[in-house]
Amino acid sequence: MIRTKTPKQIDKMATAGALVGECHALARSMAKPGATTAEINAAVEKLIESRGAIAAFKGVKGAPGVQDFPFACCMSVDERVVHGFPNDTPLREGQILSVDIGTRVNGWYGDAARTFIIGEKVDPRVKELVDVTEAALYEGIRLMLPGNYLTDIGHAIQTYVEARGFSVVRDLVGHGIGQNLHEEPQVPNYGEGRRGLKLREGMVLAVEPMINLGTWKVKVLDDGWTVVTQDGQPSAHFEHTIAITKDGPRILTPEPEQAANW
Repeated sequence: MIRTKTPKQIDKMATAGALVGECHALARSMAKPGATTAEINAAVEKLIESRGAIAAFKGVKGAPGVQDFPFACCMSVDERVVHGFPNDTPLREGQILSVDIGTRVNGWYGDAARTFIIGEKVDPRVKELVDVTEAALYEGIRLMLPGNYLTDIGHAIQTYVEARGFSVVRDLVGHGIGQNLHEEPQVPNYGEGRRGLKLREGMVLAVEPMINLGTWKVKVLDDGWTVVTQDGQPSAHFEHTIAITKDGPRILTPEPEQAANW
């Protein structure tokens, strides 16, 4: 069942989303050579708690026999696609770090991801991967209009990405979001457009392209959470929570300096 939201409910989600944006701004400021993902995770969790909010990912149920997710943030370095565990290994010049953060504020969720380049010296093709993944997210967002199709989002993302020589992860998708972190519908980042479910005002979706330098194929590590590329090549991940309104898509998870742009 797809739960549409009223304008007042979307405003409540925007409060959660604004905190997610602040958390990403903090993570961005810390994502430098020598820092650890454990330090970044701890700082983000402290910020969330200081606002009286809840870290949405902490305690998310795992698959049967797998521990619940134990951290506030997913921290995925280089070939790790999503759901990576923070650790005490210092970040190095030229790596990329994908950070996924969710918050719950007064019963409503926000969810967003960014990929940060560590330092200044990065392989040009890896930098292009990061830039293309971010741009592909906005290619999908611009089609989030009442009357368009859900599949238009993924088709736009896939077309943009594959034209530039990268691949779209198939095993993981975006999702609806609201009073639950994951709601219907699923939002693939690939496929044919102009078919299936039509978008309508009040839908709120977390759109999150995960794009690989090499093959689109992935696997899950023994921790039951961390998803990595099968060929060990880097992966990038960008995500926003977006409301579909009569005036166009409304991004609910901007970083503070981005808020004026949407």
